[in-house]
Formats: sequence, C-alpha cells, structure tokens
Amino acid sequence: MAELSTAEPDTGPATGPEAGPDTVIATRALTKRFRGGQLAVDGLDLAVPAGSVFGFLGPNGSGKTTTIRMLMGLIEPTSGTARVLGQAMPRATRTVLPQVGALIEGPALYGFLSGRDNLLRYDSADPTADPRTRRARVAAALDRVGLTAAASKKAKAYSLGMKQRLGLAAALLQPRRLLVLDEPTNGLDPQGMREIRSLVRELASDGTTVFLSSHLLDEIEQVCSHAAVMARGRLIIQGPVAELAAGARGLLVVTTPDPGDAARVLKEQGMADVVVEEDRVTGEPPDRDLAEVNAALVSAGVRVRGFGLERASLEDAFVALTGEGFDVAG
Repeated sequence: MAELSTAEPDTGPATGPEAGPDTVIATRALTKRFRGGQLAVDGLDLAVPAGSVFGFLGPNGSGKTTTIRMLMGLIEPTSGTARVLGQAMPRATRTVLPQVGALIEGPALYGFLSGRDNLLRYDSADPTADPRTRRARVAAALDRVGLTAAASKKAKAYSLGMKQRLGLAAALLQPRRLLVLDEPTNGLDPQGMREIRSLVRELASDGTTVFLSSHLLDEIEQVCSHAAVMARGRLIIQGPVAELAAGARGLLVVTTPDPGDAARVLKEQGMADVVVEEDRVTGEPPDRDLAEVNAALVSAGVRVRGFGLERASLEDAFVALTGEGFDVAG
C-alpha cells in the first residue's frame, strides 16, 4: 500500500521539491498571505503523479483557487516554491503554459461572439497553434463537450453550464500534458456532470494528467485516482483516493428485527456511536474480532439477518480528519 502523507507547514528553508518525470506538480512550503494579513495557503507540500486524475478537495474558501493561481503563475507566492512539468513557477510560465490547458474561476468569454468564434479567438492567440487546422480543432473541441448544436449562438445567451463547457473546450483545443480544472461542473445539471466526468476519464486514459479542484466529495470519489484534502489553507492529507477512504474506519451494520436488543449487546461489546434506524443498527466497530461480536448477538437471542462492515467513504475520512461537515452532492 502506498504511504499516505499528512502535511505540516515546513519551518525550514523553502527549497523546491524534486519534480521528476513521475510528478507533474510539486510544491514545497507554498504559502500565500494577502495584503491585510489573510493567510490563504499555509505551507503546502503537494505532489501530483503523472497520468493521475488528481482531486484537489476542500470547502469553498479553503485555498484551492489561490493555490491553482500560484501554480499557473497568475499570482506569486509569499514564500515557498512550485514546480509544474518540472519547471519553477512563475519563472517558467512561458515554457509551461503552452503545455497546460486550464479552466480557472470560470471562462472569460466575449458575450457578443458565438461559442465557435470565442474558440477561434482563443486559438488565434496561441502562438503554437497551427492556423491551417484551426477550424477543424475548434469543431472537434465543441463536439467533445457537447456544444456543436449551440456553436453559432452568442456566448451571452449561454447558460452557466454551457459557459463551463465552452471554457473546457478552450482548454482542449490543443493536446495538453496537464489539464487544470477549477470546479469544472459548477452550474451543470446532473447529466452535464456525468458527461464532464466521463470526458475527464477519457482524457486521463489518453495520458493527460488532470488536476481537478472541487468542493464535491462525490465528484472526487467518482472520477479521481488521487486526491489531496485542504481545510483553512492547509493540506490535511494526500494519496490514492481508495486509501484515503480506507484510512477512516467503516461502519459495522447489523440488520435485525430486534434492533433494541442488538444495540444493547453491541454497546456491551464496545461498539461506539450506535445508531438505530428501524431494523438497522450501525456504529463504529469495536476493537475486537467481529466474529465474537456476531456470536454475542446470537447468544443473546438477537435474530441477525445481516452483519458486516460498510466501506468508509471519502466523506467519512474528511470528517475524521477535520471534524467538519462537507458538501457531498454531485
């Protein structure tokens, strides 16, 4: 099992991390304090593996967008270092950004232009873009995000979800080594969310590393291979998504027509946080052999119809780590 890393702010020199071929984003003690003293990002040590779909998870206001803006060279850190595709940022912005597609804080669009013409303008501003294939690439990007039918409509008439799709299409005009998406499903209906998630998986299967910021736990669990959890500007934990969830203990679930007796026996056996809901009793499993717990139920005359552990979710892990609730819709 890969080691999960928990982070504490580094009090030593802010030396840059080694960003080898297997790491596309690496930060060391990355910190941003805004004028007035607000500490938005506090000593962030982050490592994003190449080829991953990396979920950058945290409540609104946890420092995610500020971190992304530093990674993209849009603002400078107060201290610490950031390397993207092996290059120091913001110094290497001109080298790095042509290899990165980004959708940050919603797309900047010209409302009086059509969706297609917005993309043509985006592409013409890219010095690496071949003008001979521009229209074909724009058409392909529109098709990929499901906007072909609305390509001629003016952007000011687009819904928020359509604008998100158009911004994503702009990020996909050229092949990219890294795609950075800040809350990409904002404003989308459930079907639109599913389509964007499917697209993200497709891009990752093609070899693109996707760095996806979200406040939706469900979104991260469904689409990401790795994740980092932020709270109040600090990195709480990072690692493979399956192992982050495994770090939180699952629930012991007992199904029985005798829930009152079952709850009493389970408490005697050391089960904590016992909850009774009709014929279902749940709680934190005791630190003992679960076969013995089941035997104690049967010996007490409890009719056990179901007995087992329910896998912990990323929400369980987040609450265990921070003591905070979280948005789980998606």
